[in-house]
Amino acid sequence: MIKMRNRIVTGINIQYPISRLILNGEKTIETRTYPIPEQYINKEMAIIETPGKDGDFKARIIGTLVFGKSFCYASKGEFYKDDKKHCVTPDSPWKWEDGKPKWGWPILTVKALSKPRPAPEIKGIKFTKNILL
Repeated sequence: MIKMRNRIVTGINIQYPISRLILNGEKTIETRTYPIPEQYINKEMAIIETPGKDGDFKARIIGTLVFGKSFCYASKGEFYKDDKKHCVTPDSPWKWEDGKPKWGWPILTVKALSKPRPAPEIKGIKFTKNILL
């Protein structure tokens, strides 16, 4: 658990329960359909846990993480060879879709907050550039 250290970070939305897989170290690669923007590589970011369809809570900040340089999966087979790292199965809402790129964002470090904090009203990597932790 980390204590507040008064620093400003950008937030990234991650749906529950995927957010919990990241916090417990089970998910070590986040997947997206785009590469991580260069300015966020090796930078601490706030994890904004959003409820998705399974959570019964309001969006909240639950910890921080640091991503390494992203990479693009060349094929569906290559993508699913990494399923133990990204925790995406063929029946997942985030499964491989033909014609759409799949990028892996390696998670280098993760730290949980001692208790969740309220998320900003407007969430997402484009908007949450000034989260005070």
